[in-house]
Amino acid sequence: MTRRQKRFGVARAALTLLTALGALASAALVGAAPAGAAQGTPIAPGVTYDEFDIPAAKGTTHAHVLTVDLRDPRVRLDLLHPGAVAARATVSRQAIAQGAVAGVNGDFFNISETQHPGVQATGASVGPAVARGRALKAAVPNGQRFGPALPPGTSTEDVFGVGVDRRARMDGLGLAGSIRTSEGSLPLRGLNQYALPVGSIGAFTAQWGDASRVRATCGTDTDRAAPCSTDTYEVTVRHGRVVSAADTPGRGPIAAGTTVLVGREAGAQHLRKFFAGERSEMGVPPAGGWGRVTVRHRLVAAKSRVPFRFALGGYPVLDDGQPLPGLDDRASAVRTAVGIADGGRRLLLLALDGAPEYRTGLTIAEVASVMRELGSVDAFSLDGGGSSTLVARAPGAAAVSVRNHPSDGVERPVPNGIGVFSTG
Repeated sequence: MTRRQKRFGVARAALTLLTALGALASAALVGAAPAGAAQGTPIAPGVTYDEFDIPAAKGTTHAHVLTVDLRDPRVRLDLLHPGAVAARATVSRQAIAQGAVAGVNGDFFNISETQHPGVQATGASVGPAVARGRALKAAVPNGQRFGPALPPGTSTEDVFGVGVDRRARMDGLGLAGSIRTSEGSLPLRGLNQYALPVGSIGAFTAQWGDASRVRATCGTDTDRAAPCSTDTYEVTVRHGRVVSAADTPGRGPIAAGTTVLVGREAGAQHLRKFFAGERSEMGVPPAGGWGRVTVRHRLVAAKSRVPFRFALGGYPVLDDGQPLPGLDDRASAVRTAVGIADGGRRLLLLALDGAPEYRTGLTIAEVASVMRELGSVDAFSLDGGGSSTLVARAPGAAAVSVRNHPSDGVERPVPNGIGVFSTG
């Protein structure tokens, strides 16, 4: 399609921050763009697409923006994902498979494992994920995340999502779970996540996929590169009965109705204490399996009591119209972000262009300023760099196409994204 370029009506002003040496520390983008003006190309009822240039501290960048009006009953948002937590696919492939009219990439993810020889990256996302009202996964410890440093006061449990009330919001989603047996109860501190807290037990379900569960026992809560644990234990529970146990986490598909419990350090010791005594000498379970086990888990919001229909991880950059303190104002990069306006009824999905002439991108502080100038009251940063992708249907097209230029030259497979759906 022919690219229609407009100049983003913002001016750049210097903001100084005196250090102990009295040096100039940063520059941020400010301006007076029309708040949330949706003047772009209609994609579907309640959904428009626009693109424009943005003058930034390190040069001009180019933005692609979807405006979504959730007041239109024909429009909804949901999680784009490839069918398993530990799997990746391009945004366009996920959108086409699920019938979305538009979308952007989502959370940061376990992209590499150079520090752990023999351990493969799972591709699973960092933060919580909810799709169609169902919790898919919980957050890894802060020290296990991939991506830039978190702003002060934020965590891997931070999410952006839309509630069953059709209003978008930012919140935190923490895991509440337990493992109950005839021997007593144990806390559950992980759900389908690539990294478990030290000394904990995590649950893996059919939603995890077939990736190895060994990665969940590598690193520590503060050091992603720390060695994998040598004290692990795994118990498989099928329809409420223990059917197998092993000293090392396994891999392969997990059947419906089955939960695999993985423990590390103290968690492994608890699992051995609770279940090893029930194993026969030959390691063969009696008819019906070993002892009865009940595994319960749910994601609990820190603020809202309205259940999420959809949610994914990242981190907030703008809260109640104000940029979060401590946002990085030095490192510029291609970015993806989502903004919330009009009491959660209007959304702005932004992805920067990765073409060479625009690749300097924005700092996180500039992202917060741009999202505010576009009319957002709250804004949330998603994965960037080679992951930044925005897709949308062209008028009359049957499927989405990529609207920005991914900085890798081709679309990068990612674990999830924000999908825009329309019945219009």
